[in-house]
Amino acid sequence: MRIVILDGEALNPGDLSWDGFAALGDLTVYGHTLPGEIVPRIGDAGIVITNKTVLGRDIFEQCPSIRYIGILSTGYNVVDLDAARERGIPVTNVPAYSTEAVAQYVFALLLELTSHVGRHSRAVAEGRWAACRDFCFWDAPLMELHGKTMGIIGYGHIGQAAARIARAFGMRVLIHSPHAQGDEAVDLDTLLRESDVISLHCPLNERSQGLICRETIAKMKPGVLLINTARGGLINESDLRDALLSGQVGGAAVDVVSREPMGTDNPLFGLENCLITPHVAWASFESRQRLLNTAVNNTRAFLDGHPVNDVTRL
Repeated sequence: MRIVILDGEALNPGDLSWDGFAALGDLTVYGHTLPGEIVPRIGDAGIVITNKTVLGRDIFEQCPSIRYIGILSTGYNVVDLDAARERGIPVTNVPAYSTEAVAQYVFALLLELTSHVGRHSRAVAEGRWAACRDFCFWDAPLMELHGKTMGIIGYGHIGQAAARIARAFGMRVLIHSPHAQGDEAVDLDTLLRESDVISLHCPLNERSQGLICRETIAKMKPGVLLINTARGGLINESDLRDALLSGQVGGAAVDVVSREPMGTDNPLFGLENCLITPHVAWASFESRQRLLNTAVNNTRAFLDGHPVNDVTRL
């Protein structure tokens, strides 16, 4: 069966191998695919692998050869699941592949906000330490995490891993999630009121869209630190900008924004107390290899007649 990977470059810019897919069929890999290229590139392929290339109902109608779709991510909103269900086409995702990578990245962001390692390294490279009469200097207040309270909104695999690391730093942990239990589980207002650091790990849906906004920010401690490695739409970026400029939010670090790639018109762009990275928390070598291995195994399971991780059954 012919296999087409429509947009493989984000997962594999050249440091991984596609051999696992090649062993399963006649493989063609494209780095990126524009909307007008989707149908001709799929052609008569029975297996279509996508990451962010959107496969709507019109694609299913024009490509009747499709028998299986594999998504190179956990999220699956790029595929019209109703159209797939109607045709009996399994659509699989890759759950929980990046848990440790993202949890680690949360603390990379948090440590930069509190210890300013990169900022001070740049200052040394600029010759400022060499020109200093004292044995040390610092450009920004340094903060210990020990004894601080970390509020975690969303308690799936990544939220749980982040909580484990926070406890190892000696932080008190508060959790707001339907799945949280015990003394650490609190209502949202309590978490907002008592947290020194808030980290977002919840899914983006109608209830969580714009969760961090003027109203919820007003309930937070002055100077709170905010981390977002989940989805950009969880934050009203204009409201956060105002809070960062006023100091109500002391600092933010986000790996995701509402529109990606980020534009220079984003309200958070250019703020000194807002760190922004380009949606890379998931992208460690180990995490990407794990994702690729699972995607191959998903495809092999389909070919063996026993699909796994099939999101059309949810």
